[in-house]
Amino acid sequence: MIGKAFKKGAIPLETKICVYILLCRDGTLYTGWTNNLAQRLDRHNSGRGAKYTRARRPVELVYVEYLEDKSSALKREYQIKQMTRVQKDELLAQSSAKTLIEQ
Repeated sequence: MIGKAFKKGAIPLETKICVYILLCRDGTLYTGWTNNLAQRLDRHNSGRGAKYTRARRPVELVYVEYLEDKSSALKREYQIKQMTRVQKDELLAQSSAKTLIEQ
């Protein structure tokens, strides 16, 4: 499944299992998975999320990819985390282009 990029402030409220990428205040990217995206973003931005994002708030959702189950999400999260920054930027650019075409 192709992921989607989101404009600032546009947070999907679906409670499906997904892999997401956050843009941190310092320009770095954080990748994670969840079954409740809105709640997880709230936790990241309130300092109760991952240790990595606590010192890099606020974070902004830039990518989400919905998957069938937790196992698929964990595998996809691992794949994304193994990508270089350039590859991740290409993934974000491709998903942004696809989202714009769909609209």
